[in-house]
This record gives sequence, structure tokens and C-alpha cells, in this order.
Amino acid sequence: MNNEKQVKLFLVDDDALFLKALELQFLEDEHFTIETYPTGELCVKNLSRSPDIIILDYHLNGVDNKAMTGLETLDNITDFNPAIPVIMLSSQDKIDVAIDCMHHKAFDYVVKSETAFNRLQKIITTIFRYKKMEKALNWYIDKM
Repeated sequence: MNNEKQVKLFLVDDDALFLKALELQFLEDEHFTIETYPTGELCVKNLSRSPDIIILDYHLNGVDNKAMTGLETLDNITDFNPAIPVIMLSSQDKIDVAIDCMHHKAFDYVVKSETAFNRLQKIITTIFRYKKMEKALNWYIDKM
């Protein structure tokens, strides 16, 4: 994590209204710093800014059909740094879409709905619990 008290989130969605709503929800919590991107290309271009977590729209090419899709962006993120957890978002409530995202190494998949923000918060909490456990395990292994 960049700062013990703040989590840097990249929010990536081509739906400007949804992106702004998501940003405002996370900005209510002082533990987050937010960077928003309307395209996968801009997200990938800024990966050197070290996000802790990326929340990524599945389609991303709804406005510009030549833009990278969410899965293409996910693959680029994974190539850059496979340790960055990526949570995929989609309005599609289809199991095959969720499975496809997991095959591309997404950390989790969330359907855009009235409960999406609460689910995202729970997933982020899980990510950091996992990272703390991983850190403790590595410390223990080093001491053996």
C-alpha cells in the first residue's frame, strides 16, 4: 500500500455518470485517494502511479468501439504488474462473463447494481486482509 492510511484506487469506466457516482462514494471515506479514467488506454498509461486496487468496467468501449475493452485492459494491467488486484464491474449479470473475467486473472467480479458499492467495499477489505496475512506468512517463512 502506498500510505498506511490511504488506498490509491483507479476507477476506470466509460460511463461518465457511473464513474462520477463511484468516485463520490469512495471520496466520502478518507482512506481512499482516487484517480479516474474514462478509457483503458489512460489507465494503462498511468500504471506507474502505483494503484493499490483497480476497479475496471468490463466493456469500456461503449463510447468508442476502437477503445480497449475491459478484458484487454485487464490483460495489460496483469502484464505490467500481476500483483495489482483488479475488480471487474459490469451491468451483465451473466456467469459466463464473470468466469471469463476470472480466467483473465481478475480478483473479483461485481454486477453494477444498487448494492455494487457495498460489495466493492467488502472486496477491498478482503484484499487488504489477504495482503496482511501474506505479509505475516512471508515474515514467518523468513524466520524459519
